[in-house]
Amino acid sequence: MVDAAQVATVRATMPSEADVADLADVFGLLGEPSRVRILIALLNGRICVRDLAAAIDLSESAASHALRLLRAHRVVTVHRSGRIAYYELADSHVRVLLELGLEHVGHTVIEHTDEH
Repeated sequence: MVDAAQVATVRATMPSEADVADLADVFGLLGEPSRVRILIALLNGRICVRDLAAAIDLSESAASHALRLLRAHRVVTVHRSGRIAYYELADSHVRVLLELGLEHVGHTVIEHTDEH
């Protein structure tokens, strides 16, 4: 038997289809390791493409392409100083998402290790 109150609660708190799709897009961006490494690097603060690419062993072209995607989804922002573009995480929400993800991975590894 369906719990009508539970169903009503879930439906009342469900975001719009557009918001769900946007969230799925953001999580989809995290499905590519190079983009995740870029975001982790940006936890350290603002950095230019050249330095970022060197730090994570990625070509400047690949880093620029990934940054364009991340920027299009409002995950990173760009600030220009003359001809140099500096990228950083868009806001504290992105930082928290990454930090929680890293914490989760750490806990998963520890829990998995304890089982063996």
